[in-house]
This record gives sequence, structure tokens and C-alpha cells, in this order.
Amino acid sequence: MDLYHAPDAQRVELLKEIANKIRVISVDSTNACKSGHPTSSASIAEILSVLFFNVMRYSTSAPRAPNADRFILSKGHACPALYAAWSQTGLFPESDCMTLRKIDSDLEGHPTPRLNFIDAATGSLGQGLSIAAGMAYVGKYLDKSSFRTYCLLGDGEAAEGSVWEALHFGSHYKLDNLVAIFDINRLGQSEVTSLGHDTETYRKRLDAFGWNAIVVDGHDINELDKAFFSASNTEGKPTAIIAKTLKGSGFVGIEDQMNWHGKPLGAKTDEALSRLRDLIKNNGPARISPESPPDDCPEVSLAVKLSEPPSYKEGEKVATRKAFGTALLKLGRNNNRVINVDGDVKNSTFSIDLENEFPNQFIQGFIAEQNMVGVAIGAAARDRTIAFCSSFACFLSRAFDQIRMGAISFTNVNFVGSHVGVSIGEDGPSQMALEDLGMFRAVANSTVFYPSDAVSAERAIELAANTKGITFTRTSRPATVNVYPNDESFEIGKCKVVRSSGDDKVTVVGAGVTLHEALAAADELAAGGVNVRVIDPFTIKPIDSDGLKSAIRATGGKLVVVEDHYPEGGIGEAVLAAVAGEKLVFKHLAIRELPHSGPSAALMDKYGISAKCISKAVQQILSA
Repeated sequence: MDLYHAPDAQRVELLKEIANKIRVISVDSTNACKSGHPTSSASIAEILSVLFFNVMRYSTSAPRAPNADRFILSKGHACPALYAAWSQTGLFPESDCMTLRKIDSDLEGHPTPRLNFIDAATGSLGQGLSIAAGMAYVGKYLDKSSFRTYCLLGDGEAAEGSVWEALHFGSHYKLDNLVAIFDINRLGQSEVTSLGHDTETYRKRLDAFGWNAIVVDGHDINELDKAFFSASNTEGKPTAIIAKTLKGSGFVGIEDQMNWHGKPLGAKTDEALSRLRDLIKNNGPARISPESPPDDCPEVSLAVKLSEPPSYKEGEKVATRKAFGTALLKLGRNNNRVINVDGDVKNSTFSIDLENEFPNQFIQGFIAEQNMVGVAIGAAARDRTIAFCSSFACFLSRAFDQIRMGAISFTNVNFVGSHVGVSIGEDGPSQMALEDLGMFRAVANSTVFYPSDAVSAERAIELAANTKGITFTRTSRPATVNVYPNDESFEIGKCKVVRSSGDDKVTVVGAGVTLHEALAAADELAAGGVNVRVIDPFTIKPIDSDGLKSAIRATGGKLVVVEDHYPEGGIGEAVLAAVAGEKLVFKHLAIRELPHSGPSAALMDKYGISAKCISKAVQQILSA
């Protein structure tokens, strides 16, 4: 272990002054917008001062450089302090901080990557450490770089289960390049936190989770610096610094007092800052420059395609979940930056195919879906990986807030959810994803794929890997016959006309298993002299408005949509929105009650989405 050399007295005084400037700027900026969190910012002032001006390695010319140290402010409401710290590095003028929360300013009320020094949006508490863990994992095992990742959490959010999922992940993977700093300022929003200032209990818990746990006075420059030094010299485990602090630290009459959460100081400002302003001698940027990071991070390319095209035999039955595993492996062969984070269902999602051939490109997230999603978001940050994240689609709902925040982070994570709808059969409703399309359609700037056979599934995964923003691919459990030839091409937002004639009476839209039911119904109806046009939407968001309108107009406005999903938020509602203004006679077949366990075919018939039910709906429309 290297010998520790404490900063000299002059440097300590400079760091103290920077901390106080962070406090003052936090107060002035929140006063300017009449909202925000100056007291939560004050408790972390020394932590940020030591980190940004004595520990972290980065360059203000490229704050998100691949080789630079990472910082995640999990307690995102304290961003006035973070913005103040960056202003003191010289990245932007201190005066910009006074635009906090303004409609024309990217210094928002909680940080987002609209700013070139922010990697992930935070503010929904309990999520930052998972993101940091994903970054640290990539640094240690993929980039093999010396950059370090720091995450600052509040004590209130330490009650979130996702934090402890992340702590487990960090110790399991021996992420000794990861440091979590807990700001133990005692006060929550409405009352004292559950542990208050009981730092020893925090230490015991973090130690039990396999972390190098260090308790410090969070306002003592020397103690903080020594703790960060210890972290950098600890091998085989991550470090947790438990910083005992005071909310509103340095504010006369407000320090460590309740009922100041999320409130600018306003008329109390002069009194509260009476001592601090006098302590500040330097009114310009800090007189300390950060250390430059080593140039030891590899250049990567995220260009990717299937290593070989689909190669299925005519009449072969393949589940789309299996085709996902095949496509994932093909992408992994083409680009070693393709990774998959899975939630202990790799032998059901078939992400195991990637692990078997390229174990270093597979991350086992275990049964901790919230952390799994956060890790994927962190792994994708700074364009270091092409990240996939797979589980049963119903279990992804547990991590919806992480997914929602991922969209605010402009993440490019590709989600894949298997075991969807009643067609999974005997496992019953707890395993049946019937809300997932609505969930992912609601995510900002998302793309939602719903392939219906193995060929379209492989191409959907290839397209997802090359699509910006969050993608979701819905894969099915039952094996189905291939609909498309191996050389079929697919586009986002373009449907496929799978069955048509010159005399089609009704348009039938189905996807996944219901496309196959629609084709079976089309055969049955044709035998009785009724032709229908069968449409595969391929993507549910964006959906092909022009293609749907063309089909509907060709069939006299008669439309049946059938889906293995609840009616709310699914294909039917997407189709209706896309064809708004068209004259329709419409039937919507969907799962309209809480389903039961049973054989797949029997359930599809019972809940009204089988070929027989589709045929009946067509006949009803024609006889109306």
C-alpha cells in the first residue's frame, strides 16, 4: 500500500474555501429561482470539494472522456452544489449557476445528461449506485482501465432496496474501482431518517455486505481525503465512506434544523451566510486544477450487425425467445462490446447462448431487477457498450422507474422481455406479462418491437442494437412456424402484409402468437369463402400508420385487432391512434380479465384470442 501524504495546510484551506463557495452559490442560485435544495447541498460541500479538486482525475475540456473518473450524484436534488463545483473547475462561468431551473437553462432541478458533465439522470432516489456499479464493472472487466467511479448517496435513500441490491452486486464482483459516499446528514424531507446519525449501524451493515466501510466527519477535509486514499489502495472490494454531516451545514440558525428541506433561504439568507461570505477570499474559479486521467481506455466502435443472416428451415418451429439468444450471440460475435445483463433467467431468455461463447460479455444480475436495469444503464454510459437487458417481461415492471429514468438519461439500453401473455400456459398470471407493451410504449422516445417468428426476431434484435434510445423487444414462449423467408428485410415503423387477396373483407392485425392465430383463422375463413388481410405490425412504436390505413381502406374500414395483452396500452390502442379519423367497424380481442393457469391453447381460447375467436369476430363484423 502506498504511503498516505496529507494535503498541506495551504491546500486544506483552499479546499475549505471551495466548499464554502459551493454553499454560497447553492444558496444564491436557489434564491434566484425561488426553489431548490440549498440545505441538502450544504451537507455535501466538503465531499465535493475534496473529490473534484483533490481526488478525481478528469479534464474540463472533455468531462465525459472515456478515461476520466466518473461521478454520479444519486441524491440528485443536491445538484445546486454539483453545478457550483463544476463552475469552480472553470467548465462554465459561476454566473450560469444563477440560471438554475430556468426554462432556457440545462441546469435543471435535478441533473440530466443534457449537460456534458452528467452521465445519468438522478433524482428518483436509490438508483445512482446501480448506475455507478455498471460503469465500474465496465471499467474493471471490459475496458480494463484505471478510471474510478464515485457515487454520492443521501442517507434517506439508503432505505431503498435497490441500494442494497447494488451493494450486493458491487461486492460480488469485487468492484474495487467503485466508491460509494453516504451523506449521513440525519434529516429527511419530513422527519429524521430511520438511523439518524447512527453511523456505526451503517458501518456494520456495509461491512456485512462486503464493502470497505469507513466512517468520517463529512466536513473534515483531512478525514475525507484520507478515506479516498484508502479506497484507492483497497483491492478486492469496493469502499463505502460513511460521512457524518449536518444538513444546512454552515448556515446560521438553519444548520441541523428540521423543515428546511427543499426550501430556498430567502429572507434568512443574510443571517444564514453571515459567517460564510467573510471566509471567501477568492471570487474567481478555484486555484486548483484537477489531475489529468491516464490515457488507458481503449477506443471502441459500436457499429454492429448479425455475424450471419438467419438460416432456418422451412416449416421449422422456433420460439422468438430462442431466436433472441441466437441473434444476441451473432451480434456478440460481430462486436465484443455487445453485452447482456440478465436476471437469473438466462436459460429461459436464452441469453445463455452469449455467455456460453463469450462469458466476459455476459453479466449476471441475479434476481434484483432494479439493480439489473441500473447496471445496464451504467454499462451503456459514455458509449462504452451495446447493452441488452433480458428477463421475463413481467419482472421488468418491477424496474419501471429505473427504465423511466433511463429514458431521461438518454440511455441506449435494449430491453428484451420473454414469457408474455396467457400463451405461456400453466405458470399462471404472476408470470404472464400483460402490461408490458403499455409500459414500454409510455417511455419517452422508446422503440417497441414485437416479432412474430424467428427471422423477424433476429432482425428486430439487430435493429434494436443500432437504434438510439430505449428499445423493448417482446418475445414469446411458444415455438411457432416461421412466417418469413430467411432473406426478408424489416424496417422500424413498417408493417408486413402477411396474407392478402384482391377480395379481402376484413383487416386482421396480430403480433407474436396472435399473428399465427390470425393466419389459422384466415385459412378457416377462406375455406368458407371469406378472405381477410392479415397484418403483422412488427413495431408497435412507432406503428405503421400509412400501412394500416391502406389495409383498412382496402377492406372497407372493417378491422379486427387481436393481442395477448390487456386492452389498455396494447396493440389495439396503438392501432386506433394510428388510424384516427378513419371510418371503422372495429373488434378488439384482448385479455379482459385476470387469467388463470392452464394449457396455452386452452387459455387463448378461453380468453378470446384464438383462431376460433378471430373467425367469430370477423363473421360478426360482416353480419353487422
